[in-house]
Amino acid sequence: MNPIAFTIFGIDIRWYGILISTGIMIGIFLALKEAKRVSINEEKLLDLFLIAIPCAIIGARTYYVIFNWDYYKGDLFKIINIRGGGLAIHGGIIGAVLVGYLYCKIKKMNFRKILDLTAPSIALGQAIGRWGNFINQEAYGRPTNLPWAINVNGVNVHPTFLYESIWDFCLFLFLMWLRKNKKYDGHVFICYAIIYSIGRFFVEGFRIDSLMLGTFRMAQVISIIFIVLGSIVHINLKNKNKL
Repeated sequence: MNPIAFTIFGIDIRWYGILISTGIMIGIFLALKEAKRVSINEEKLLDLFLIAIPCAIIGARTYYVIFNWDYYKGDLFKIINIRGGGLAIHGGIIGAVLVGYLYCKIKKMNFRKILDLTAPSIALGQAIGRWGNFINQEAYGRPTNLPWAINVNGVNVHPTFLYESIWDFCLFLFLMWLRKNKKYDGHVFICYAIIYSIGRFFVEGFRIDSLMLGTFRMAQVISIIFIVLGSIVHINLKNKNKL
């Protein structure tokens, strides 16, 4: 499939960007709708998105460049040219959460409640965005003879983009249910972090293009950290809520 959807004034518009933008817009719509239900100021939330989304992209790019430094070092154009590919979701999440924390501190908003409100949107955005990897013929796995394999450059491989997309969509549905049944503020986001990381850990094991830290797959390392920290925070907050 052609990764370029159409061209405007000589500028190629790629399906990858369209899908990511679509996921973001749908996520914002769902979050703003939920904001009404939980009495969060929609204008402040929208302002947060306008700040956090660019910071998430910067974080995703920075993370990717750091772990591909041998390729990017000494070439500023390559570093800033995200149209050439190279965004890492873990960097995006870290960037958005840090900025969100600072914003909520300044605006005196409940940070954990904001995290809960946005978690389903993040999962859905990831589920949609992964299809951009399919169109770009990237983020696929090792060779396989399974009946659902996809063909890339004449080789049948694991459709790891599909594995993660399905996992993320199921996670989205679960989080939509959980946010009306949560036990404490922060519960929804913590479950997102833990459950997403479990799926990502196993899917990453099939991929052949992982960002590496020595002999370790960086996404698996971060996933383990998220699972452990998320579990510790969950236990602490759950126990405090019982007091």
